[in-house]
Amino acid sequence: MARILREEDVAEVLDMDAVIAAVTAAMRELGEGKAQNEPRRRAFAPGALLNVMFAAYPGGACMGLKAYSVSGGKARFLVTVFGLDGTLSALIDADLLGAYRTGAATAVAARALAPKGPVAVALIGSGHQARTQALALSRVLEISELRVFSRDQGHREAFAAEQATAFGLKVVAAPSAEEAVRGAGVVVTITTSTDPVLDAAWVTGPALVVGAGSNFANRSEIPADLVERAQTIVVDQLATARLESGDLIAAHAAGKFEWERAVELGSVLAGGWKPPEPPGVTLFESHGLALWDLAAASTVLPAAEAKGLGQVVEVFG
Repeated sequence: MARILREEDVAEVLDMDAVIAAVTAAMRELGEGKAQNEPRRRAFAPGALLNVMFAAYPGGACMGLKAYSVSGGKARFLVTVFGLDGTLSALIDADLLGAYRTGAATAVAARALAPKGPVAVALIGSGHQARTQALALSRVLEISELRVFSRDQGHREAFAAEQATAFGLKVVAAPSAEEAVRGAGVVVTITTSTDPVLDAAWVTGPALVVGAGSNFANRSEIPADLVERAQTIVVDQLATARLESGDLIAAHAAGKFEWERAVELGSVLAGGWKPPEPPGVTLFESHGLALWDLAAASTVLPAAEAKGLGQVVEVFG
């Protein structure tokens, strides 16, 4: 028997603290060689795109895949979860789930890599994914001020007002990306831009910069000069970054980055990396792993079962 969870079911039981804890555990397992993650693969059709990614997460007693189509400006996300015995456990509508796990991954990196103590946080982007970035960071950082910049003034002002109410923080709708970034201890880019959205000169250490918006080789949010300047470069998974990190691929092509400089987040969490002194600028490249989807699903599924949410169906006789 498998449980079908629709978006409204997922929304009822999603908890950011639980997702952060699960993503932390899953990434540590990946760093220890216990979990496995396969990078995203894409198939292109006329007017449509299919993306498939899969992983095994023993600590969450599950394995599975995320598949999503993009067509006509709409994406449709489905996470398929199997038990470790091979039985089908769940089919999960996974738009909100994906936003939570992406935010959670940023929080995991920030907790491990960001400067200690109160920090100003700059968000470049004010869309759907920016909300869960802010939510996740509020769980792991002492935020002195949250600044947001996006190209649409109305969007960024509405986002700032919403976040101020949600978190009781000082939230500033910055008039420019530069005013958002300068002096920030944590900078997160979460946009759909194909070109860099900030200047390397705006970032001073110690600081953590998170590139979370792009997972295409031909898109860059972070300039090559900042990649070159970064003292530490952390990726979610090296195999994934080599395929999808437009930031690092462009910097490598410009002769400003060598792949040997990159360390995986799993290695950081598993104790296989020692932070430099002084820390300088740290860059975390977040592209999105199926392992994160399984980690999030491993928190949602038992909570949904306890509440009797979703539809239970027999798939295999």
